[in-house]
Amino acid sequence: MKFTVADLLDQLPDQEQLPVAKLEKALGLSTKGEKEHLVIALAALAKVGVLSQSDAGVARVRDEGLIEARLRCSSKGFCFALRDDGGEDIYIRDHQLNHAWNGDRVLVRVTREGGRRRSPEGGVQCILERQTSSLLAQVEQQNERLVAVPLDDRLLTAVELPAADAEHLKPEGEAVVEVKVDRYPVGQLPPQGHVARSLSINAGPEADLDLLLTKHGLRDRPPAPRATLKAPAEKERDDLTALPTLLLQGWSGAEAPILPAVSLEQTESGHRLWLHAPAIAERVGFGGALDLYLRDQGEALCVGERWLPLLTPALTKAAAFKAGEAQAALSVALEIGQDGALEHYRFSRSTIRPDALVDDKALQALAERKPKARTTPAALKALKDQLPLLEQVIALAGLLHQQRLAAGSIELDLPLPAIAGLGDLAIPEPDESREGWLVSLDASSPMGLLRELVLPAHRALGRHVAALELPGLFATNAAPDAEAVNEVAKAALALEIPLELSADGNATAQELAVAFAATDRRRVLQQQLREPLQPVLLADAPGPNMLAGEPVAFAPWSCPGLHYADLWNQHLLVLLLAEGKDRPSVRHKTRVDIAGDTSHGAIDWPLLAPSQITPLQEGRNAALLHRLNARSRFASELRNDAVAMAQARQAEPQVGQTLTGVISGVQSYGFFVEVPPTEVEGLVHVSSLKDDWYEYRSRQNRLVGRKNRRTYMLGDSVEVVIRKVDVLRHQIDLEVVLPEGELEDADEQQGFTGSDEA
Repeated sequence: MKFTVADLLDQLPDQEQLPVAKLEKALGLSTKGEKEHLVIALAALAKVGVLSQSDAGVARVRDEGLIEARLRCSSKGFCFALRDDGGEDIYIRDHQLNHAWNGDRVLVRVTREGGRRRSPEGGVQCILERQTSSLLAQVEQQNERLVAVPLDDRLLTAVELPAADAEHLKPEGEAVVEVKVDRYPVGQLPPQGHVARSLSINAGPEADLDLLLTKHGLRDRPPAPRATLKAPAEKERDDLTALPTLLLQGWSGAEAPILPAVSLEQTESGHRLWLHAPAIAERVGFGGALDLYLRDQGEALCVGERWLPLLTPALTKAAAFKAGEAQAALSVALEIGQDGALEHYRFSRSTIRPDALVDDKALQALAERKPKARTTPAALKALKDQLPLLEQVIALAGLLHQQRLAAGSIELDLPLPAIAGLGDLAIPEPDESREGWLVSLDASSPMGLLRELVLPAHRALGRHVAALELPGLFATNAAPDAEAVNEVAKAALALEIPLELSADGNATAQELAVAFAATDRRRVLQQQLREPLQPVLLADAPGPNMLAGEPVAFAPWSCPGLHYADLWNQHLLVLLLAEGKDRPSVRHKTRVDIAGDTSHGAIDWPLLAPSQITPLQEGRNAALLHRLNARSRFASELRNDAVAMAQARQAEPQVGQTLTGVISGVQSYGFFVEVPPTEVEGLVHVSSLKDDWYEYRSRQNRLVGRKNRRTYMLGDSVEVVIRKVDVLRHQIDLEVVLPEGELEDADEQQGFTGSDEA
């Protein structure tokens, strides 16, 4: 089928009927077969009450009881629907899944309201969009059936294969296959598919990359449409080529995205920080074929030492910044006070000429340089004339960092481990737009430096777009759930971590982050704190972004090579700067500077003509927001998978070795141990603890032996042996090393008696 249910519903207006012929055109249906599929889909959706049909056309039925969500399942069969509106997760029992799979976008109806310690329950009413069209699997013969058993055990099904695929029957661990889904389960019929190809498991880094790309459906990316790039207008550009400008080089991978450039001037009241973004929007027509392609891709994806770029090679080449070369840019002048507060700002289309490139070696050499040294280190010789400017930028970044933390931004000292092959995956993005926390970075890191300069620029555009009531995309980051944060605080108190609570016995996430940083269990406690922190989501309405310490509005725009949301906001900014009306009519002599914050409250006329603003207003719909948020989650999952695979590969040679790790999580079925230096995490299953019967005490994050009272507690150091490594499933099986003399009774006792919450 050429369209999904989500595609169909996205085309239906809210309050009027759409003729079927127009719906066919909007979905791009031309053949008789495609149109017949639409008829079947409309009839089915009308039957479940999602839409209504009449002679006049089709209309969406707005049912407040139907909730859009995304399924997240576990290997044990537990499934939850994660709501798109940020509401409480809904528990879905297996018989209420209605053939939906992990990752599918669905409509759910709540059947049982939740309680104080219980999630609401519901059932899947309609599958809007399938997440999985191909999968990695092992071919097995089950009685008379040849099936593909997914490696991802969250896919709670097996896929039937044709008899011809029996040639792919191989022992587990030798090879896996890529299976294309030909038919999803319907009624009593199971899913069907076919083997597309066989993949090697232990054939080196390139084969691992192939496995990763295949698993996430990235091996055959759609080609970009042919498009002629526009040349940025030369008129009405600010000439900033004489302004000393630096390029901060954070990444080194092949096809890494373009990053902004920075300049700095001292003023009487503080600093004037300039951020210059590559002018991508001026080269791509809004709503054209190339723009729609980029909108569909959503994100640039890092897979280690190379990137799957968002922009086309031609677009990257045309817009890239190079030292010594003039280039078009979109710039903002940020007036920063002595205390690091953003006071004023003004945007412009500009031309810049970067003076020098600053990489991590240069920043490291500068940090290690003695204050009165007469010689210049080799890594700094190319920057000799720009060193005073670079030192001023570093000092300002430190000031902005302090101001951000004071405003409530949360940092955690949880960097990725230094593993060969991770490449740019180990270097955070400057805006880190997905997580509800920022990894701690210092000024000797180009990305740590650039982050502090990018965030106020995004704060400025957010405030400007919100004040002018323009259809921008806002990145919102809500405060974490207070009750969930308190649960983390209680766990820390049970571990005897000193905390200062408020009069009502509560603590904020930032207070916990600061307190945990001073303890010897810092890493594991900060890992617990990650859970209640809310992710960053794109929205069509302004709102606070706690990640950036912004209480009003935050609109990303300076990294269009990373995220399409930045390109969308660039389209809006270019339209405002090029076509915006700075006075009610030509008869008025006084103009308002619509490029800066001095215009706020001074405009009572339409800034843009309806023909100019309407395409953005109509394009900024729920479908766009869902698509971009989903692609952001996808990029995060891809990143986590790539890191987990690299960690598992590092653990393979250590099978059978005894290592010292730290308990990073405790559950009723066992505990997880993180083993340095790769920070690979494995499971010690409770069934392997044969020296005693162990009880799970959830409030204390520990397992306690009934007889010997031995405890396994969050943050404890423990010796383990790596017993098994499953690279494809990222599973590491561990076994605890017991002290000598305590193994005699191990065969007489085993396992687990129960939980304190049973």
